[in-house]
Amino acid sequence: MAERTVPPRVVAAERVASEAGFRKSCLPEVGRLLSVAAAAKPHGTVAESGTGSGVGTAWLHSGLGTGARLITVERDEELARRAAGLFADDRRVSVLTGDWRLLEEHAPFDVFFCDGGGKRDDPQRVVELLAPGGLLIFDDFTPSPDWPPRFDGEVDELRLFYLTHPALDATGVLTTPLSSAVVAARRIQP
Repeated sequence: MAERTVPPRVVAAERVASEAGFRKSCLPEVGRLLSVAAAAKPHGTVAESGTGSGVGTAWLHSGLGTGARLITVERDEELARRAAGLFADDRRVSVLTGDWRLLEEHAPFDVFFCDGGGKRDDPQRVVELLAPGGLLIFDDFTPSPDWPPRFDGEVDELRLFYLTHPALDATGVLTTPLSSAVVAARRIQP
């Protein structure tokens, strides 16, 4: 069986993460999901909150269409600078430094990987930034076979918010035996 290749920019971003001591990069399983989401919107606006060292950004980039653009924001200036260097040769990619709300001026989004700010502090605004038919992806959840989903024995209110939001069709996706993601699409109103 052939081994799955890892895009060169992902390898470069993983090297940046290692050099910077950054240990919160997205998993390859999530990265492949991000690549697919970006590829599904070849002329879309793709956003990411929480650039980190650029690993998730590189996965999104690997699926980015020629007519698409990718805007990502990182509050840590040094990480943002390092990540920006990985994409300096591609005018479709913008790495912003600051609060996640800097993304608002670039909305609506056809794909939004909400990995940093917004996910917890303003979930309704996150939903509002999606274009109709836009895809929203969150990772770093613990799998829960229960309904409603639970974390540490309690109802996971944040996950429940996204899974039951009236403007979204959403589901949980097992990414590894120990991690899951939420994938949602904003409903298109008739």
